Amino acid sequence: MTDATSGQRIVVNGLGKRYGALQVFEDINLTFGEREIVTIVGPSGCGKTTLLRCIDGLTPYDEGEILVEGARMDAPREGVAMVFQHFGLFPWKTVFSNVAYGLKLAGISKAEIADRVPHYINMVGLSGFEDSFPYQLSGGMQQRCGLARALAVEPSVLLMDEPFAAVDAQTREILQFELLRIWESRPTTMVFITHSIEEAVLMGDRVVVLKGRPSSVFEVIDVNIPAPRDRATLSHPRFNEVREHVWSMLMDEVRAAEFEV
Repeated sequence: MTDATSGQRIVVNGLGKRYGALQVFEDINLTFGEREIVTIVGPSGCGKTTLLRCIDGLTPYDEGEILVEGARMDAPREGVAMVFQHFGLFPWKTVFSNVAYGLKLAGISKAEIADRVPHYINMVGLSGFEDSFPYQLSGGMQQRCGLARALAVEPSVLLMDEPFAAVDAQTREILQFELLRIWESRPTTMVFITHSIEEAVLMGDRVVVLKGRPSSVFEVIDVNIPAPRDRATLSHPRFNEVREHVWSMLMDEVRAAEFEV
């Protein structure tokens, strides 16, 4: 799916993060291209979400640096959007108002908001639900709304923190392929955190495997499965090869994390 000649939109150099005496991760070195999806997997507690929040500028880091389009990332900035695991919608706002929220913060005119918001609501399949409140939506529909809110600001970097973890398996699969379809229509830099090895291989151009705490990069794997990806991808020989390779690397790390005292 990625363009091998793409430049690097995000560069992470020697990144380290501590909480008091606890070293969460150390010496993280990664690059993310202009038009690629990079998925990140690792054992529970290895700092995947913390790493993503550092890239977003929400969490400060202690060592190294993060550059986004050449500028040091120390605080949230325009052009970077995040989709959260638990939707993050405002319960008192309608679908339209939730999707419009980031645009209002960015100072976008009412006329442009009125034009742009319906486009992204339609893109994620929520046309007809503009006036609905989150409690009136299923989990999958709420996550579609969160995705539309992120897409509406037209970011150059889209950060996904286990976005489908809170929905059922069938909805998760539908949303995976919907996201790939949307990304193909507007490719950008996507960093996607997941606990699912299958999801990581399905979604990613590359898979970053992290070791346990203190976390560091175990391996970065080129998936090399052509687009478009669909259900047939799940039986592709390369899919199975990469999945088994990632699992073999994580097996000892996951067991160690489970029994860590």
